[in-house]
Parts: sequence; C-alpha cells; structure tokens
Amino acid sequence: MATSFTAGIQSPGDEQVWDSLKRAIASSSGFKRWQTERGEDRNHSPLSQDQLVSRYLRETLETLAY
Repeated sequence: MATSFTAGIQSPGDEQVWDSLKRAIASSSGFKRWQTERGEDRNHSPLSQDQLVSRYLRETLETLAY
C-alpha cells in the first residue's frame, strides 16, 4: 500500500501547498511519461492522483539516490 505524502501535513496551509504541488507534478511531462511507461492511465487507475504522485516522487527520488 502506498504511503501518502499527505500523512505529514500539519496545517491547512500545508494541504494547500501539497494540492498545488500535486497538480503541477501531475501536469508535468515527466509525470505523464512515467504514467505511460508504467501503463498507469489516470482515468482508469485504481490509485488516486495523490497516490500516483506520491509513487512518482518516491520512485524518482530513489532513482536519483543511486
């Protein structure tokens, strides 16, 4: 089960920042390419956008850590 970045949200302001960041990431070409490569169709995926963006960020950071 994917852990959501929203688990660390402390205030309503944090939630607004995460929502804005999530929308920006979801509209990025890198995120769209990642979805296509993994067969993740945003309209038919069982995961929420929050979960998809969280997974994308986690995988991207893991790749950069190498």
